[in-house]
Amino acid sequence: MKTSDLLIKAEDIEKMKGDEKVHFLNPNAVRINKSLGDVVGLKNLGFHIIYVEPGKDTTEYHKHYYEEECIYVLSGRGTLVIESDSYVFEKGDFVGFPVDTAAHSLVNDGNETLVCLVVGQRLEQDVGDYPNKAKRIYRNSGVWDLVDLDNVTDPRKKI
Repeated sequence: MKTSDLLIKAEDIEKMKGDEKVHFLNPNAVRINKSLGDVVGLKNLGFHIIYVEPGKDTTEYHKHYYEEECIYVLSGRGTLVIESDSYVFEKGDFVGFPVDTAAHSLVNDGNETLVCLVVGQRLEQDVGDYPNKAKRIYRNSGVWDLVDLDNVTDPRKKI
């Protein structure tokens, strides 16, 4: 291993093209994604700089049951929705979602590109809900299964 493979200099990050990502459940969730963690070989953490144009969502409103994630705003502003609460979310602000806490989404409703640092776990298995779409996703070792929430029996609830 070359130690230089573990380092990405700022000028190299600036030159990275990034990948356009569109969420599979939300065609308005369009972002350019620079996966810094992938470049240096991180396996257990996703570490990304995302760029979201005005009027676009960062993702579909969702909740993870087993993975943690967090967002730090580098520039721009948006509206962060956590459960039924909305917050102005702007440069220097941070939010963290411990496992099984709250559904959330972020939209760029500002006038400039929203740039965020997004960090999340990469567990072999996770379960997540998309409440506005009435869907649950089960992810297991790279296989995704999407089901209607009406067809889910939650063992944590007494019948």
